[in-house]
Amino acid sequence: MDKILRIKMGSKPEFSVEKLGDYAGLGGRALTSKVIFSEVPPLCHAIGPENKLVIAPGMMSGSSAAISGRLSVGCKSPLTGGIKESNAGGQAAQVLARLGYAAIILEGDSPEGKLYTLVINKEGVKIVDAGKLVGLGNYATVEKLIAQYGEKVAYMSIGSAGERKLAASSIAVTDMELRPTRHCGRGGVGAVMAAKGFKAIVLDDAGCSVRKPVEPEAFKAANKEFIAGIKKHAVSGQGLPAFGTNVLANVINEAGGFPVNNFSKGQYPNVHKISGETQAELETSRGGKATHGCHRGCVIQCSGTYVDKEGNYVTKQPEYETVWAHGPNCGIDDLDAIALMDRMDDDFGLDTIEMGATIAVAMEAGLCEFGDVQGAIKLLQEVGDGTSLGRILGSGAAVAAKAFGIERAPVVKGQAMPAYDPRAIQGIGVTYATTPQGADHTAGYAIATNILKVGGFVDPLKPQGQIELSRNLQIATAAIDATGMCLFIAFPILDQPETFQAYIDLINGFFGLKMTADDVVALGKNILTWERDFNKGAGFTKEHDRLPMYFKREKLSPHDALFTVTDEELDEVFNW
Repeated sequence: MDKILRIKMGSKPEFSVEKLGDYAGLGGRALTSKVIFSEVPPLCHAIGPENKLVIAPGMMSGSSAAISGRLSVGCKSPLTGGIKESNAGGQAAQVLARLGYAAIILEGDSPEGKLYTLVINKEGVKIVDAGKLVGLGNYATVEKLIAQYGEKVAYMSIGSAGERKLAASSIAVTDMELRPTRHCGRGGVGAVMAAKGFKAIVLDDAGCSVRKPVEPEAFKAANKEFIAGIKKHAVSGQGLPAFGTNVLANVINEAGGFPVNNFSKGQYPNVHKISGETQAELETSRGGKATHGCHRGCVIQCSGTYVDKEGNYVTKQPEYETVWAHGPNCGIDDLDAIALMDRMDDDFGLDTIEMGATIAVAMEAGLCEFGDVQGAIKLLQEVGDGTSLGRILGSGAAVAAKAFGIERAPVVKGQAMPAYDPRAIQGIGVTYATTPQGADHTAGYAIATNILKVGGFVDPLKPQGQIELSRNLQIATAAIDATGMCLFIAFPILDQPETFQAYIDLINGFFGLKMTADDVVALGKNILTWERDFNKGAGFTKEHDRLPMYFKREKLSPHDALFTVTDEELDEVFNW
């Protein structure tokens, strides 16, 4: 993984392969953020030719290291106006790394609005007209690509939302079954891919081998201990494999931090109807799967397969944030309806969190009632159809709230909050407010310590300790995102010192390094510094590191909680 593929679009698309140069030693989020910081003018328009789309596997991707197949996509975000790293599983990261590429950089703009397919294999690179793929959803797009390029290939694609350059659009990545179910969802990255002129990317690693470690025995021993640590932890080894990420529904509801009806309540009385336990039982009873990996090498297996009453495939197991967004946040407790909307999001190429939040805003505005299943599906179909209303909704919750005159828009830096109310879980509120990415739970998952008591315990209802908690988690997360590892390794790493050491030993064994814990922290700090410096250049100030005012004014039941971390404290997060 020692080269970069640079695609220059314009009147005549062309490409070049170059050495890593200043980007040597970086991968995943570290590489995407460094490229955007170094090469993209912060004040450029997100869908203009000056922006770039960077696709980078993690440092460990393409190897036999456990759970190392996450992919980072970076750009200036059409949704937030700041830097964006959007992360997905699926097979693309493993395949791209085995092809030897540390990154693909797409730059320029599409000639005359045309769309192309980028084909990469051992023999080289081709840029071909997307032809009949244009206008198709992700499922139909992948079907046609498989017919042409085969089944032993990884695919990336955009749906109709990306083609329309909507700010909530995603980039789909195929899973092990070649379904477009893993998405770089957040921040409108699909719109940037379209602006660069690409409908799809074909990655074929036939004839390529697994990346080899520099120190095979040390790597093998560390990998074995790392896997053992993941499997013995209660969250990564038991809860997530059994019930998927939606195991959190009952947990967060019990804590009073489960946003209901557009963040107006903290508990949902019918949570049992949509919980991870109920979902897993329903899936298995119909012949689906409650335990499944999103990419080869995953040892947590927190995904699944959702089928209908007749046993026909509908979608991958909807994740916790998706179940919440299209479910209780919209007053809906019908798992089949939620699964259908998840399928629609994947096909249109939309971020499920952003769309669920946007539909809830539309419900508050009176476009339909909370709990109206068919109304919610109709609103989502508007986005797929590209109607005028659909274009507003497909631009995200912040835009929809402005269009319909709604104050309660649960967004930071233009991006919708996920499935945790910051009034009842103060640590995640700090992360929402301060991460350069816009409201994003994965940027510093304070739920681990506030609710699950992983890595200690910080009272979720009190402001004390939340700044340090979020700061440390944001640093650690940035470093994990650079490796291509799944974020869920954080659970055993935080609780088990020997698993953290195995993680470091794994990296050292692969590259022949002598990294320490301090080096991991330094990497995380560097990434966050690049991202914050880019955002400063784009016009962001400390005043953008804030939650909407109503979180300090409107009490959340059942605790009557308000967000009580002060602005002065928020300004201390990055003072290291």
